[in-house]
Amino acid sequence: MDFLSTLNKEQQEAVRQTEGPVMVIAGAGSGKTRVLTFRIAYLIAKGVDPFQILALTFTNKAAKEMKNRIASLVGESEAKNISMGTFHSVFARILRNHSLKIGYPTNFTIYDSQDSKSLLKTIIKELNLDDKIYKPSLVHGRISSAKNNLISAAEYEANAEIVGEDRMSAKPRLFEIYKTYEKRCFMAGAMDFDDLLFKTNILFRDHPDVLHYYQHKFRYVLVDEYQDTNFSQYLIVKKIAAVFNNICVVGDDAQSIYSFRGANIENILNFKNDYPDYKILNWSRITGAPKIL
Repeated sequence: MDFLSTLNKEQQEAVRQTEGPVMVIAGAGSGKTRVLTFRIAYLIAKGVDPFQILALTFTNKAAKEMKNRIASLVGESEAKNISMGTFHSVFARILRNHSLKIGYPTNFTIYDSQDSKSLLKTIIKELNLDDKIYKPSLVHGRISSAKNNLISAAEYEANAEIVGEDRMSAKPRLFEIYKTYEKRCFMAGAMDFDDLLFKTNILFRDHPDVLHYYQHKFRYVLVDEYQDTNFSQYLIVKKIAAVFNNICVVGDDAQSIYSFRGANIENILNFKNDYPDYKILNWSRITGAPKIL
């Protein structure tokens, strides 16, 4: 494992701590993603089956760069067997394997944001609503926020606080649009971008056998930019890692670039509550010298 010699002492500590929950906190440019990459290579070099590793990122570019780097360290044949990618790409693949269980065809369509807004525009028109008040982009954002917090259309309608907020903002029929949108997507055999995580949570909730399979398949879970996870992503990761607790997350508690997508900084702050036997490697941004807490 000569490749570890390219890391500094603190980075090596983070790489070698393979068992149990670990969080690396550091600022941009401090080598957090590099640690994840080398950690995966180290696991494989130790004999861990690549099929047992799940690595989640926020961009396809980051995932590709990590996989290429891992391939250069341990070989292409090993790297290709890692389940690595963005949250949405990884769980889209999982959903296609089990979509029939939740009423969707295996070849379900994935709507991008433009597809979703176009459908919402049609629904708003059919309901004879003013699209200057019920702007498709605004409605899309509201529905997206609900799904990221695992609130279905029925739960949205039943939530007096949410409906009250809509009424106060002069949009009392938002719940109706959401219900119609949800129904139309289902009838079309389509999921939108947020559904890829929302429906994964439903799959794991309603089919414990499927959750059990992935909990035992992925013995090692790694998450890049953990501060950018929303509630839906957080819950999926927590469920999958629940059996072995071999979870490593890296992030910066002072920055969240995806707050507009529902990113919840509390996820990183509450890591110690979720994993009482956690270890945190806190690399100080002030001195530039990592320190272990």
